[in-house]
Amino acid sequence: MTHQQIDRRSLAMARAIVDKINRDPARSGLNKARATCQRWLEQRPLPAFHEWREILERPWEEVRAVLLDESEMGQRLRQSDPFCGILSPQERWEIYRAHRETR
Repeated sequence: MTHQQIDRRSLAMARAIVDKINRDPARSGLNKARATCQRWLEQRPLPAFHEWREILERPWEEVRAVLLDESEMGQRLRQSDPFCGILSPQERWEIYRAHRETR
């Protein structure tokens, strides 16, 4: 896959994550991402994780905008986003399959 194809797949994953969190009034996926980010920071205090911790302190609407941002900054942030585990393996594989077929 090219870098551009990987970015498109990453954006599709982010859209699915946003959709799932939007449908959950408790925003448990957002809380899970916050916990994941904190754990990552404790294990390896990388600049990207610090950046995400600051983003995750914002209201959901702002976090959602960052996840869906199609700019270079959005692409860069999605490469280290702490939203792993929000989608089920089946949901992830559906996105992988869809993007493998569009190559």
